[in-house]
Amino acid sequence: MNETEFLALVNQHQGIIHKICRLYRDSPQDQEDLFQEVIFKLWKSVPQFRGEAKFSSWMYRVALSTAIAVYRKKKPDIRYMPAVPDSAENQAQPDENREQFFRALKQLNDADKALITLYLEDLSYQEIAEIVGISESNVGVRLNRIKSKIQQLLKK
Repeated sequence: MNETEFLALVNQHQGIIHKICRLYRDSPQDQEDLFQEVIFKLWKSVPQFRGEAKFSSWMYRVALSTAIAVYRKKKPDIRYMPAVPDSAENQAQPDENREQFFRALKQLNDADKALITLYLEDLSYQEIAEIVGISESNVGVRLNRIKSKIQQLLKK
């Protein structure tokens, strides 16, 4: 795969990387640093891409492993956003809901974050199983547990 092909594929699937970066890093600067690290790891790993899986599935695997490795090296300084004032509540409701959701996701363990991220990308259980390395039925069971955890976290 040449550089032009690589850049086109990364550009096509960059939303995947941005979501993973947002889940594992808090500040925009840290997210951008992680994004750059993921791109670098992808480029270094291109020779190992055998085409047995879809490029996006392979990219998920590399991005998640990079995010988790970087996350473990540098524990995040979790900063919670202040509550939205009542006067702005109606205007900011969709953004606040999204932020609450991401705060809940950040409280999950690494494996659960990876699974729910793949699920939110509308990947099939089969694709998730291939990326994560577990059975399809295990994906379903774990996703149901994760959804319950998220609901509990959002109620807090």
